[in-house]
Amino acid sequence: TSQLKRTIQTAEALGVPYEQWKILNEIDAGVCEEMTYEEIQRKYPEEFALRDQEKYLYRYPGGESYQDLVQRLEPVIMELERQENVLVISHQAVMRCLLAYFLDKSADELPYLRCPLHTIFKLTPIAYGCKLEMISLNVEAVETHRDKPSTVLQMESPCMEKSDAVI
Repeated sequence: TSQLKRTIQTAEALGVPYEQWKILNEIDAGVCEEMTYEEIQRKYPEEFALRDQEKYLYRYPGGESYQDLVQRLEPVIMELERQENVLVISHQAVMRCLLAYFLDKSADELPYLRCPLHTIFKLTPIAYGCKLEMISLNVEAVETHRDKPSTVLQMESPCMEKSDAVI
């Protein structure tokens, strides 16, 4: 599990032994932490638009980008590849990164992978990849998925390096 309360509660409810790894904590949303997409759009409209431009590279002010998260998760991925059966209890952005790796998805696809809350993602190794089975736990939850926008407003961000800017 991560070190965050909700994953620990899930592990304890399962009654199985577990380890807490800070590396599995959710993406750090910096100044936008604990905010909904609507709140971010209202309070930080420019940041909201910049994130839509290049979600994989966008770094929240004081936080992380998906690219940062992928780098943070590399040791976990290497460990998962060495193990047999493993249960990872984690968060949406972390699960997107893990799924993208094991399902061979691109950096452009990664931030938009659908990872419903309260869902088990069972990965079974097959020739040239993994088979994905999604099992819903039928727990009522808010919908937090945002599809990739069809059009975006082009802006420059102090949070994106010049080489990262979308032109």
